[in-house]
Amino acid sequence: MGAVTTSLALLCLCSLGSCVPAGTPPPTQASQPDVKKARGDVPDILPVNEPEPTHLTSDFENSYNYVLSRLAGMDQAIHKLNVGHYTLDVKVGQLMEHLSRMDAKVVELEDKIRDVYQHSKDNRKQMGRLEGCQKGLRVGYKCYLVYNSYEDYAGASRKCQERGGRMAMPRDRREQEALADYVKSFFHPGNWPVWLGVNDLSAEGQYIYDDGTRVSYFQWRKHFLSSQPDGGKRENCVAMSSDDGDWWDHYCDRAMNYLCEFDDRVAL
Repeated sequence: MGAVTTSLALLCLCSLGSCVPAGTPPPTQASQPDVKKARGDVPDILPVNEPEPTHLTSDFENSYNYVLSRLAGMDQAIHKLNVGHYTLDVKVGQLMEHLSRMDAKVVELEDKIRDVYQHSKDNRKQMGRLEGCQKGLRVGYKCYLVYNSYEDYAGASRKCQERGGRMAMPRDRREQEALADYVKSFFHPGNWPVWLGVNDLSAEGQYIYDDGTRVSYFQWRKHFLSSQPDGGKRENCVAMSSDDGDWWDHYCDRAMNYLCEFDDRVAL
């Protein structure tokens, strides 16, 4: 009875496809795919994702859209450049306006500086004339003042003009004798020459005053050892000796004291 039952069980298993012949080893992992394949669980060929078909129209649209996007970007960049250029142009215009205003102020300041400089020159001349007439010698409508500082002939002439006068130009005996006494007392007991406004720089032997007029009076030193003038073309400027008031010709670049005259009739 037991043998019959065993046989029936084996028959049922074989009918279900699970019957394994005796002595057959159990299936391994390597043989599992074969089993599954035999059962139809896994398809023979796995499906492959095929690329979607492309069309010429879609490629053109993509390129067209790309070009449009790039053009839009360029348009934005150009707009920014235009805005920046306009801003810069406005700032440049403002800067030019400021520079124009500054230039006008500089011109105005230069005018004021010239006015101040001219007033300063005028004041210096007025002060020079006042000083000459208060500290120096008055002869008629003229005032004379000795300056105990060393200048060459051109420098002495310039200094006298800056003070509102000219180098002394004695035009007659009365003025000459008054100046001789004044200079002698100023340097007593020494003997120091002082420049006069007399020279023959333009033409040898033709002496003129510092104001350009012809010399009308001379007081040359007359001595058998040193009669003046004796410098020829080398010595063209005239100085007065302080001990006796005689005139000597000298090199014009020699530095010595000088004597200025001021017109007292000039309104102060």
